[in-house]
Amino acid sequence: MKIWIMASLLGWAVVAHAAPSDPAFEDMDALLVNKGLISRLGEQVHHARESVSEGASSLVINAMGFLGVPYKYGGDSAEAGLDCSGLVRTVFEQSVGKVLPRRAADQAAATQPIDRSELKPGDLVFFNTMKRAFSHVGIYLGDGKFIHAPRSGSQVRVEDMRMTYWQTRFNGARRVPFANESALATSVR
Repeated sequence: MKIWIMASLLGWAVVAHAAPSDPAFEDMDALLVNKGLISRLGEQVHHARESVSEGASSLVINAMGFLGVPYKYGGDSAEAGLDCSGLVRTVFEQSVGKVLPRRAADQAAATQPIDRSELKPGDLVFFNTMKRAFSHVGIYLGDGKFIHAPRSGSQVRVEDMRMTYWQTRFNGARRVPFANESALATSVR
């Protein structure tokens, strides 16, 4: 077992935690260290490890690889920049081969509604940020956190859905349907 010393995104105290040695998690740790994020995201990463399948973990790892990518309206690549639905579409296509619609509202229509209490890492969370339903989307990471491309002048980042701004704009949660239940578990490794 390795000892992981990490602090959370919200500045919680540094904690030591034993985690199993797993090549997929070592890849995630290397990515976070390279991006200088291991100290800020450690607690979230640990939570994701414990609560998701290997395939969903791969999806979350892939999504976190986009942290810091600049926002660009209509953007659909890390090189050019990403908007919220472009991030979601790119992550799902790269991680599990699932091609989602381009717009957030269309992504909501193409996915299965779930109750907020049923959220699992890899699910989609939708918000009304432009005075219309499903105008913003992110990928749920666990522990009330989600990753998204927020707005012009910003970058892909992780935020807490429990913040007042997001709580008051929450539109619903959705799960991406797959042809068979094991599709997410047998995704790209």
